[in-house]
Amino acid sequence: MKLSGSQQTRLRQYGKWALITGASSGIGQELARQLAESKMDLILVGRNKTSLQTLATELQQNNNVSCLQISLDLSQTGSTQQLIDAIGNRDLGLAVLAAGFGTSGSFLTSDLQEELNMLHLNCQAVLEQTHHFASRFAGRGKGGIILFGSLVGFQGTPYAAHYSATKAYVQTLAEALHVELQGTGVDVLSAAPGPVQTGFASRADMQMGAALRPEDTGVPILRALGQRQTVLPGFLTKFLVGSLRLLPRWGKVRVMKQIMGGMTAHQRTV
Repeated sequence: MKLSGSQQTRLRQYGKWALITGASSGIGQELARQLAESKMDLILVGRNKTSLQTLATELQQNNNVSCLQISLDLSQTGSTQQLIDAIGNRDLGLAVLAAGFGTSGSFLTSDLQEELNMLHLNCQAVLEQTHHFASRFAGRGKGGIILFGSLVGFQGTPYAAHYSATKAYVQTLAEALHVELQGTGVDVLSAAPGPVQTGFASRADMQMGAALRPEDTGVPILRALGQRQTVLPGFLTKFLVGSLRLLPRWGKVRVMKQIMGGMTAHQRTV
């Protein structure tokens, strides 16, 4: 699936450069490919320097775009300022804040430091970056920001309690800014995917069954920017959200307990 010519032109109107955090893999990497096909120059941010280099080489050769690589762990204090300094005065018009990770399993046996690292990356770093780029884009009268919620962020999710809470934070932040920044020229979108085949599940120690491919998500997300408040990319995401829609909130929590319980059952049998 590809963006149409008019959609590519609309994205370029934000500015010459697009920033993608979490570009080393998964949805971030797919969005980088789509934006490169739109002839936007890219600022690729991730922890894996080798993956960034491989991606940059691919995009430069296939699309004749410029790529700035920034190898950075955004979960570390001070990393947002390092990112801002590295971007400098480039004509940045689109910020795709895809960096994040999840944890799963029993809250009582979770590693507190790991949970705090996740809180910093999924919430504090997103807040710092969103505040900076929203102010920067509003000052120039145009720009786009894509934040990443999740299917699990629409209700509490047992066995992923803290991860779902971080995604609820991002979802509500994006919803509010989508409305608050109307009239400034800044478009804000929450992308809330369901299960996706990335390195996420391995790091979160989850065993997923059916899942989207990253390439199922990129085009729907970019198409929705400037058009909607929240996008549920891919048929599987829409199906799962639709299946829960008629339940009261407490019922959704119990259904998610069954789903996430199945994905993490192996943790309780070892």
